Amino acid sequence: MTALNEPSPLVDVEALCARLGDPSLRIIDARFDLADADAGRRAFAASRIPGAVYAHLDDDLSDHAKPASEGRHPLPEADRFATTLARWRITPATPVVVYDGGSGAMAAARAWWLLRWMGHVDVRVLDGGFAAWIAAEVPVDDAPIEAAAFGGHEAVSREAQGDGWCPGSAPTIDADAVAARDASIALVDARARERFRGDVEPLDPKAGHIPGAINRPFAENLAAGRFKPRPQLQAEWRALLPEGTASWLFCGSGVTACHNALALVHAGWPMPTLFAPSWSGWVSDPSRPVATGD
Repeated sequence: MTALNEPSPLVDVEALCARLGDPSLRIIDARFDLADADAGRRAFAASRIPGAVYAHLDDDLSDHAKPASEGRHPLPEADRFATTLARWRITPATPVVVYDGGSGAMAAARAWWLLRWMGHVDVRVLDGGFAAWIAAEVPVDDAPIEAAAFGGHEAVSREAQGDGWCPGSAPTIDADAVAARDASIALVDARARERFRGDVEPLDPKAGHIPGAINRPFAENLAAGRFKPRPQLQAEWRALLPEGTASWLFCGSGVTACHNALALVHAGWPMPTLFAPSWSGWVSDPSRPVATGD
């Protein structure tokens, strides 16, 4: 396993609270509910960490103009995402903290991954999310907010962002690479075990998993709503990824796989590779093989 070589990608409530009011810091609220796409916006409008702007999984962190082969939450193009970052007044030098409702899976880890993919370094996820913030009884902003204000402050110009973005800084692969991989690569599915086995499939047209994949549900990175301690995550992931094993991550649509990426980086691994189309992109081609069971 690669030794720890960078600060944790997580930040706790106490550390973030100490930075409130820092004009250089940007805070992104990424709360989202797959069953109700407007729930995150409503929650943000009602109450938020002071100074936060809102990131919508579908509108800001995905590009639904892309074909089904790119999955249910296709990655946005780099230029489009750079424009979104400009709207949030984020440059490559801006420290960023992202949070969601609690676990990081909906959709703070996705926002974190996209920023890392763009080459951003100083981006962290609030461990425990807004639930931990509320539990700590620290300040919230519950002033009424209009939808037009969700973007936060006046955007910086693209010129002001400079040439510092480096799209592709977090590695990705496509379905052809997944199909052609060899035994030295572990393909890790972040979905719940019953979806991996093919017992149920609430979202996609086929149940099961990509043949040869192993299952690490993202929820197993957590204990009581927060990430497990680094030593525990190291031990658990080392059991799945022996020394010398590369890791390619997927899930249903490329969102919760980012939670496993966050856990791995927190545990000391280098940024793993993401199969962003994930299961939904894989089964968009009916000729691709499907496995069921454990």
